[in-house]
Amino acid sequence: MTAQAPLLFEVRDGVALLTINRPAARNALSPETICRLADGFTAAADDPKVRVVILTGAGDKAFCAGGDLALTLPLMSGERAPQDAWDRRVLEDRQVMQRSALRDWAFDKPVIAAINGHCMAGGMETALACDIRIAAKGALFALPEVKRDLIPFAGALARLPRWIPHGVAMEMLMTGDAIDCDRALSVGLLNHVVPAEALMDTAWDMARRVADNGPFAVQTVKRVARAAIGRPIDEGFALEEAAKEAVMATEDAREGPRAFMEKRNAKFIGE
Repeated sequence: MTAQAPLLFEVRDGVALLTINRPAARNALSPETICRLADGFTAAADDPKVRVVILTGAGDKAFCAGGDLALTLPLMSGERAPQDAWDRRVLEDRQVMQRSALRDWAFDKPVIAAINGHCMAGGMETALACDIRIAAKGALFALPEVKRDLIPFAGALARLPRWIPHGVAMEMLMTGDAIDCDRALSVGLLNHVVPAEALMDTAWDMARRVADNGPFAVQTVKRVARAAIGRPIDEGFALEEAAKEAVMATEDAREGPRAFMEKRNAKFIGE
């Protein structure tokens, strides 16, 4: 993909790096960007070499400002007619919007958000879909849709009240006001806040630490933890028990303890 493409995609050492690449537009999600993001996540899901995904934005101003107010939102409201194949695909292929936001799709590989700047609207919703969130100091977070008589529709209404205290979530959703990264860290929205110059090194270090683990076990942990949310505890235990049986039947479950006893790095194959 060229440096001018609205999404950059590369795979390095088992880690897929997806970079939203519209810094002049604060990395807002145009129809083309949405399609390419959906395709990037799909490619990462389908590539057995990919164990972890990092999602970030280009530049130092914004991770993502959300849906492009000149292109995407008018297209979805019917104010703007579709003009190209990207527009038509967004309107006609329901999976594009869902996959770009990791919504209604069982994406089991871990995703790390490296939040390089302001994280707004649909950009924040995509960050909420990630498993680990690391932000550069100075980033702001907001879901301002209600200020324009819109609502978040890429997962925030379902996710945010689950991830942070209910009152904080509702204040953000109903006022549309922003919170800073220190507040976001204190309420559990973020895992880490680091200086901007350390953001990508921190994200890559985290990704490599996850990628070094057994991929079948890591993906099973994510799948079961997601499925257990909101269920009675006994149902969660049942999901865990079934997952244990599946994991213990893998070759990697034998390789891990064997490598420990032999004082060497494990060679996991994902099965």
